[in-house]
Amino acid sequence: MPQNADNVLDHFELFRGPEYQQMLANKKKMFENPRDPAEVERIREWAKTPEYKEKNFAREALTVNPAKACQPLGAVFVAVGFEHTIPFVHGSQGCVAYYRSHLSRHFKEPSSCVSSSMTEDAAVFGGLNNMIDGLANTYNMYKPKMIAVSTTCMAEVIGDDLNAFIKTAKEKGSVPQEYDVPFAHTPAFVGSHVTGYDNAIKGVLEHFWDGKAGTAPKLVREPNEKINFIGGFDGYTVGNLREVKRIFGLMGVDYTILGDNSEVFDTPTDGEFRMYDGGTTLEEAANAVHAKATISMQEYCTEKTLPFIANHGQEVVAFNHPVGVKGTDEFLMAIARISGKEIPEELAKERGRLVDAIADSNAHIHGKKFAIYGDPDLCLGLASFLLELGAEPTHVLATNGNQKWADKVQKLFDSSPFGQNCNVYPGRDLWHMRSLLFTEPVDFLIGNTYGKYLERDTGTPLIRIGFPVFDRHHHHRRPVWGYQGGMNVLITILDKIFDTIDQNTIVPAKTDYSFDIIR
Repeated sequence: MPQNADNVLDHFELFRGPEYQQMLANKKKMFENPRDPAEVERIREWAKTPEYKEKNFAREALTVNPAKACQPLGAVFVAVGFEHTIPFVHGSQGCVAYYRSHLSRHFKEPSSCVSSSMTEDAAVFGGLNNMIDGLANTYNMYKPKMIAVSTTCMAEVIGDDLNAFIKTAKEKGSVPQEYDVPFAHTPAFVGSHVTGYDNAIKGVLEHFWDGKAGTAPKLVREPNEKINFIGGFDGYTVGNLREVKRIFGLMGVDYTILGDNSEVFDTPTDGEFRMYDGGTTLEEAANAVHAKATISMQEYCTEKTLPFIANHGQEVVAFNHPVGVKGTDEFLMAIARISGKEIPEELAKERGRLVDAIADSNAHIHGKKFAIYGDPDLCLGLASFLLELGAEPTHVLATNGNQKWADKVQKLFDSSPFGQNCNVYPGRDLWHMRSLLFTEPVDFLIGNTYGKYLERDTGTPLIRIGFPVFDRHHHHRRPVWGYQGGMNVLITILDKIFDTIDQNTIVPAKTDYSFDIIR
């Protein structure tokens, strides 16, 4: 083999060596039941046709590469947003390893989470003993101020009752009786990570506001002038929440971020490991019941939470991951109306700079066709911004989007001349998107890391916006909300447009007549 200590080859080069190539060829011949290459190519080409697209869109009992994750991921995301809180997932260790790795690979940070380690015996007899032991171990080993419990498929299929299990665990002495253990049932076989976020954030608020599962008096609301803010499941939470805090600070608004995980997903390297960092304090979570209003930046991440808050007497306002000028205008005007504060000149100048940047670059974006996939709110926010730029969001797809969401996207299309030839696809997956990109091609694709396979397969350049982004680093540190965030999204889109132009004009004396220094 070519690998040796004096000349260590990276895998990029190592597996291209003749020894590995021969080994891989033998593996394919002997173990992979190979088919005639000509027949494989014929099927590959047929799978690009309108005929195949029709069959693809007719399938009902199969999902291929859904653009979503499962509920407990959203619950874990919520839990780490509270002060010294550790997520506790009632289920198997393998499930929890998935949530931790998914978050760690995106945010490039450790992701702490524990499991009740359910195995075959618990699946038959129930997981009560796992809960009793797990809560005791978590409380004693990691010293959290709060343990936030959620569930996986296994616990939900057998019907484990979290409320009863937690009460029993307290009676057995796993944690003190008065200790805070909010919970949410998050079955992974329905909904998605945004559903899990919704169930978990509601579970935390319900715990503090409604008497801690019957162990304390319900809180009586005494209205004040504070505004609660809920960001939703957001891959840009580090940059976005810091931008939102800056905006609130500039406007002089008294606020509480509910589920503030901007610090724990961006800890410094200074010699100290921070299992917990930042987060909404437990006192703030309880006192949030007294706020004047609650703003949710993502409607479909808070479909149950906002009605719960409204039933406690607060005004609730929901947005759809606002990106760009119009979205930020509406967000700031809502804050100004609720708080009675003026929008400061500094933010007005930032707006003007974004408008100026759009005008500077409009010729390169106007008329371009885009396909978008991701979470429902993100798709709405990006589609709105593209229409604002004079682009066409030709295909908008959300595996976890429903018909209500689709109707809202269609209404957005109908509001703009650039939306007339655009279509929305609720409940569809990335294999559907593949058919769309082959039969109704667009100029660019916007989505998470998993779109790179579509980029390779269809040749559609991918612009990475969303969650997860595994194969690029530190995007989560930049905001996409606010005028500054809109500028970041604009630059991200433009960079890909210019890179693609350069790549398509790079051959000397053949295509380089447009290989320009100035764009």
